[in-house]
Amino acid sequence: MAFDWKGEYAKVTSTFPNHGQRPVIGITGNFGDRGCELAEGYFRSVLEAGGVPMVIPPYEDREALLGTLDHIDGLLLSGGGDINPLYLGEEPSPALHSINPRRDLPELLLTRLAYDRQLPMLGICRGCQVLAAALGGTVYQDIHEAMPDTRLLKHSQDLPREYASHTIDLAEGSLIRGIMQANTLPVNSFHHQAVGQPGPHLRVSATAPDGVVEAIESTEYKSILGVQWHPECFILRNDTTMLPPFEWLVGEARSFHEAVSLHRHILTLDSHCDTPMFADKGINFTSRDPQILVDLHKMTEGHLDASIMVAYLPQGERNTETYRAVTEKTQHLLHYIQQLADSNPSHIGLARTPDDLYHLKSEGKKALMMGIENGYAIGRDLSLIENFRRQGVVYMTLCHNGDNDICDSARGNAEHGGLSTFGREVVREMNRVGMMVDLSHAAESSFWQALEVSETPIVCSHSSCRSLCDHPRNLTDEQMRALAEKDGVMQVTLYEGFLRRDGQATIKDAVQHINHAVEVMGIEHVGIGTDFDGDGGVPGVASASEIINLTRLLREVGYTDEQLRLLWGENFLRVMRIVQLKVEVKS
Repeated sequence: MAFDWKGEYAKVTSTFPNHGQRPVIGITGNFGDRGCELAEGYFRSVLEAGGVPMVIPPYEDREALLGTLDHIDGLLLSGGGDINPLYLGEEPSPALHSINPRRDLPELLLTRLAYDRQLPMLGICRGCQVLAAALGGTVYQDIHEAMPDTRLLKHSQDLPREYASHTIDLAEGSLIRGIMQANTLPVNSFHHQAVGQPGPHLRVSATAPDGVVEAIESTEYKSILGVQWHPECFILRNDTTMLPPFEWLVGEARSFHEAVSLHRHILTLDSHCDTPMFADKGINFTSRDPQILVDLHKMTEGHLDASIMVAYLPQGERNTETYRAVTEKTQHLLHYIQQLADSNPSHIGLARTPDDLYHLKSEGKKALMMGIENGYAIGRDLSLIENFRRQGVVYMTLCHNGDNDICDSARGNAEHGGLSTFGREVVREMNRVGMMVDLSHAAESSFWQALEVSETPIVCSHSSCRSLCDHPRNLTDEQMRALAEKDGVMQVTLYEGFLRRDGQATIKDAVQHINHAVEVMGIEHVGIGTDFDGDGGVPGVASASEIINLTRLLREVGYTDEQLRLLWGENFLRVMRIVQLKVEVKS
């Protein structure tokens, strides 16, 4: 028999490589007497499902773990020994079996970091328990000890692993039921630990007849699934009945990979963010701060390039003394945005123009822009508009929740019947200095009059569709069409109350609003303004770290890469260029 490795080499190199089309699945390795090891069924199942397996040894180097996650598209948490209960805040019970001191810390870290990055994950047996442990759930050290009043099945079988040993029930409407296309399922079973409570991010989706948890999955529109049985063992006798979980993981990993690749090649801009509202809360923008939805870590995890952060001014009294205080607060908040950009100059920069944004992206940096939410910031002083523009403010929302000296608000008392005389001067001055006019929060009367007065296109930095959610803050189809006719842009926002009247909105509702806006206005006039840290964020896209999920879902419903480039910022930046160029031409 000839061992023709050169012939195999010739086959591999005879055509253009297409390995990039197959997602890389990182598989956590076990650790035994000879070091890192992995049962054959895991990598064979990944290969059979169309993925590229990559074994991740158990190591605790934090930088290396982060680097690993940057090079995989999905994570498979393999089976193995018991989890050390000390990591769960518990002392070991007499029923605890052998633990592997090399695996627990790196796998718990990997799981949580992968969760932050929206990486698709599949946990098997021990891996299912690791998912629960890393995401706030509990694990029974021993099911017999934890469930003394239950007549348990034999969950640790003597039967060969590639054969089923008992059945489980798959929850109605669950991900696992959809994957397996079954209500009940025969599985194998080799464990004495199990998930106790799935925690806040996961739900139980399958149980054994005795009530032992057999599967858990995400409640947050993330690609996370854990199974207590060992589907990888069936492939060892060429039985593909348990291949679907691996096909699901590879499919989700492919979707994730394609979305991330797109984000590398386009500029992603969130047109409205309220993080400066936390200026006096002691936040650390360069850390992963739990107080806020947008920071450097979350922007990186979600592959968000740029955010327009606003100086928000709640509507208050309208007198000389109050205006002085409001202007001071505006300056304080704008200075704070500048400080956020200055806090880590190697990774963040302040942008004033669309070209600045692209330049910062080319340098591998995140970008911040300045906006003002509520023209209340200028009081009755027109000169402040040019002052704020010179500081870098790219747009000003004419009002907020309440009428001001500029215009009537959607939540006001129709004081002016739309724009005031002063308000018309404000719009013209904003045109003159190159600052975009933002009509989110404005009354319909203000909208129509500003659209007539403005010489440049207008934006609505964070609004949604009234025909889908009847809220005065949202735009009617008539307003949306008129805005598009004037080359303006509407940025769909993620505040649940503007997506659904019952406030039970999810990422799917956000996509419905984007779809409707595109249908009414055309793809060139729609974008995304999350309102993160100003009550924006819904399950599935609840922070900047989950932005990539929105791209994945938009691709799934049929948007092309070019259309996504427009939605994710280019439409909004087109208007910004027009507004800013007008000033350059006049000067």
